[in-house]
Amino acid sequence: MRPPRMVDVTSKPQVYREATAYGRIRLRRETIERIVRGEIEKGDPTLVARLAGIAAAKKTPELLPLCHPIPLTHVDVECRVEDEEHVGCRATVRTIAQTGVEMEALTAVTVALLNVWDLVKKYEKDERGQYPHTVIEEVRVVEKRKEG
Repeated sequence: MRPPRMVDVTSKPQVYREATAYGRIRLRRETIERIVRGEIEKGDPTLVARLAGIAAAKKTPELLPLCHPIPLTHVDVECRVEDEEHVGCRATVRTIAQTGVEMEALTAVTVALLNVWDLVKKYEKDERGQYPHTVIEEVRVVEKRKEG
């Protein structure tokens, strides 16, 4: 068994890299209606999620110990109500570096969705204090580009 180690990218050239990730959170219809009407006590979950996702992308190497710290040149996170049961988030991350930014895009989406959950959890609990309707789902890389 090999011990954990960071992959050596010293000999790889610095090139333009971009990754886009997507995910969504399933919520109760009543919660979605509250979001649309601006009735979430803590504020607009889509705006908080956007900021949290951007911050998370920049902290990815702190969360994933074998992920290279790389300079991010752009992070864009969009979160919106998609339908009567889902808030979706899409994050695009760019860099010029020796390794890709898929982990940064996935981290941005995941943390953004966790922040949506945090802001709406009060409205999602059932009578036992559980969250049977709330599910983060479909988190995945949807596009990856490399030039150079």
